Amino acid sequence: MIDKQLLDLYSDYLISSFRLTTATGLSAMVDNAYSHDKITRFLGQPTYSQRAYWSIVKPVIRQIENKEGLVIIDDTIEEKPYTDENDIVCYHYDHTSKQMVKGINIINFLYHSQLADGQEVSIPVAFEIVAKTEEYLDKKSNKTKRKSKITKNEMVRDRLKILVFSNQIKFKYVLWDSWFSAKENMNLVKEELQKDFVAAIKSNRTVALSQADKLAGKFVPVSELELKPGTSRLVYLKGIEFPLCLVKRLFINKDGSTGLLYLVSSDTSLTYFDITTIYEKRWSVETFHQSLKQNAALEKSPTKTVRTQSNHIFASMVAFIKLEQLKFPTCSNHFALKNKLYIKAIKTAFAELASVKELQDGYSFSFSFA
Repeated sequence: MIDKQLLDLYSDYLISSFRLTTATGLSAMVDNAYSHDKITRFLGQPTYSQRAYWSIVKPVIRQIENKEGLVIIDDTIEEKPYTDENDIVCYHYDHTSKQMVKGINIINFLYHSQLADGQEVSIPVAFEIVAKTEEYLDKKSNKTKRKSKITKNEMVRDRLKILVFSNQIKFKYVLWDSWFSAKENMNLVKEELQKDFVAAIKSNRTVALSQADKLAGKFVPVSELELKPGTSRLVYLKGIEFPLCLVKRLFINKDGSTGLLYLVSSDTSLTYFDITTIYEKRWSVETFHQSLKQNAALEKSPTKTVRTQSNHIFASMVAFIKLEQLKFPTCSNHFALKNKLYIKAIKTAFAELASVKELQDGYSFSFSFA
């Protein structure tokens, strides 16, 4: 059972800290009101479950949820290059950098909602830590590697069922990038969950342009379609029984190059503008990942075991929720709020240094720049 008082303290510590977050550091911060050993035992408890996490996040979600809400799915890797490998600290393929990265792979389910006053809020409603518990011999490299018992897409489908049927969260669309655009995910959302999705697909995915073409097996890659800017087209994606609305979006990268994005939605009533506007909300998950790492100390724990690492992630999620709540009364984003704490800490340290320097008066080796 979670010690909620200590979880509250530890998550506050994660927000307040600007260096590695340790049991010793937290104990010192509270003048040993909590011992190093007690904090270590708190992190070493049996891994805090998603059921326990839901009990914490549920009151927040119930305040912000609405029928137009979004569930945004994406994963991130908490890099751990110098930590010993275990079931969750292992090598994962990072589709952003297109290389294998050592760390903890976390699949996040971010609930995004617009409040009555027009402000937007994003809360991590659930997360899954990828555990590669099975070893196998890779025939190409002849090396022993790790794999998970179930795929990330299977984890996504299992969690979505829980969010809809057990947690009964109100939302309209599920958003994801092309990595999660498996036909099984699309079929689940539309047919079993009775929700809709807006998703990116790769240019080599094939579609039929009519029901007749679909039945005749006439599929073409989306990259070969002539889609005029600002328009949408009804298509049948291979492996999907229901029609989808397809759009092609051109965008400019930071380096000035042109990018191309194909988007599909199971809600065929949506226009090009609707689809692109909704998908833009997916960017909030990138901001979430950045804030989780920089402002909620996700990557700043030197924990070594699966339990302590998992429970630290749990607490970092709670810390993010606190930051998201604090941005409204402070009228600032997470990064501005963290910077405000940093400036305050520097001022306090500077004042303390000034008082310490007064103690050197009378010592022969003291000096002055005056």
